[in-house]
Formats: sequence, C-alpha cells, structure tokens
Amino acid sequence: MAAAGKSAGSVASRRRWALVLLLAPITLVLGCFFLIPLGIMMVYSVLEPGVYGGVEWVWYPYNYGRILGWPLNDYEQFDPVYLRILLNSLLLAVLTVIGTFVLCYPAAFWVARMPPGRKNLVLFLITLPFFANLLIRIYAWLLLLRPTGFINAVLQGAGLIDEPLDLMFSNTAVLIGMIYILTPFMFLPLYASVEKLDPGLLRASQDLGANAVQTFWRVILPLTAPGIMAGALIVFIPALGNFIVPSFLGGSKVQMTGTLIERSFLQSRDWPFGAALALLIMGFVVALVLIGLARGNRAGVRR
Repeated sequence: MAAAGKSAGSVASRRRWALVLLLAPITLVLGCFFLIPLGIMMVYSVLEPGVYGGVEWVWYPYNYGRILGWPLNDYEQFDPVYLRILLNSLLLAVLTVIGTFVLCYPAAFWVARMPPGRKNLVLFLITLPFFANLLIRIYAWLLLLRPTGFINAVLQGAGLIDEPLDLMFSNTAVLIGMIYILTPFMFLPLYASVEKLDPGLLRASQDLGANAVQTFWRVILPLTAPGIMAGALIVFIPALGNFIVPSFLGGSKVQMTGTLIERSFLQSRDWPFGAALALLIMGFVVALVLIGLARGNRAGVRR
C-alpha cells in the first residue's frame, strides 16, 4: 500500500511539473506582451499629461473625470461628447453583431449540409479575404461607396435614384465595412456549432409532433447557442474598439472609441487620457463578458 501510494504521488508530481512546463511559455508571453503593457497603461492613466506629450510623474486621476464626470479639478471638465461617442460605438458594435449573425446563421446550415469536397471549397472561399491586406479591402469599399463609385453608378443606371447617395463618411459606411471585415469571425464558430447538430435529435423532435418552428426554438437554437455566443463575442469586442474602418469610411464625421484613443495618443499626444479611455472600454467589455458567462453558466445548470 505504501509503495502504491508513493508511486501515485510520483505520477502526480510528474504531471504537475509537466503542466508547469507546458504553461510556462504562454504565461511568459502573456506576462511580457499583455500584463506589462496593461500595467503601464494603468499607471499612465493616473498621471498628469506632459506639455509636449508623454507624462509628468504626478498623481492625476482627473483624466477619468473628463469621461465619467468625477473626479474633476479646475482644468479638467466633464464633456458628454465622450459618452455620446461610447454610445455610438456600442450601437455600431451591436448592429455589426446582428448583421453578421443574420448573414452567417443560415449560411452555416447551408454549408454544413454540403458534400465534404464542396464544403471545404466554400470554407476556403469564406476565409479567402484574410489572404488580402486589410487596407486594400477597405480601399476597395472606398471605391464602391463614393458618390462616383460602383454602387451609385448601378443605382443611377437602373433609374432607382436621380442623385448619388451620400454613403461615404457615415455610420452606414462604417457598419458596412465592419460587417464585411468581421463576417468570417461570426461564421466559423457558428459553423462549428451547426455541424455538430445531431440529425437524430431533429428527427426525434419531428416524430414527437413538433413543427418546424418548435424544433428550431426548442432544439436547434439551444444546441447552437454556444456558437452564437462565441461568434457574438468575437465580433463585438473588435467592433467596439475598431479604429481602422471608422478612420477610412467614417472620416471625421463618425467618431468611435477606437479612433478617439488613437487620436489621443498620436495627434493630441494626451497619453494619460488615451490610457484612461482605453482602460474604461476594456473594463466595460470585461464586465459584459463576465455577465454573459455567468448567465450562460446559470442557463447550463438549469438545463
């Protein structure tokens, strides 16, 4: 018994060391490239902005007051424009999630029912945009959406409009661009979830008298919910902080949190305010993710 216990302890020790060795590289990478920059951002967010950029090493929590309304001093004033930019960013991020979901959910069922050879071809085509540079793809949309672009030319040629639509530098242009950029991120988790659907469960639902709507609502939707949640998160997070698409397709008319952070660091050189804004956005996203995970866990326990 003692020998068996000693052997079991040795095996557990080897497994523990193997786990440590396996986790060490990713822990080192996260420590160097995530936690250290995050720590720098946290420190910078409570420092005084320098006159010509950079920071002064003086305790200065008033960067948060410009966004939240507290704390403030004689120089920093609360400006509601930042909250409006945040709400506009949230609206565009949510609409991006909805738009990509509407496009990808039926497509995932369509692709999942294809023969294996054709399925692989379609999956390759869906990931094909990743092979092209992001800036080139955005510039392509500039050519499509501008007043003399392809879309307005087709609509005018068909007699549907008399004057070109003002599509550029608007929320509509930004929304179209983000849906286009982020569609593969919604499709792939949805497809992985849909492909795992057991056809036997669908036949059992029909045999028990459920119609198509009841089968979808009580069988298909709950079973594909993990894919929907994963896709929504993967799309929502980069959409909320995106700054490339708003910069090119929104111009100065569409402000999002990503563009505001980018301009705080690079144009106004107010690094503490940019750091405070970035941390607030990150905290908001983390809170949303934790709430979603908690609700998902409770729903799983109830099932």
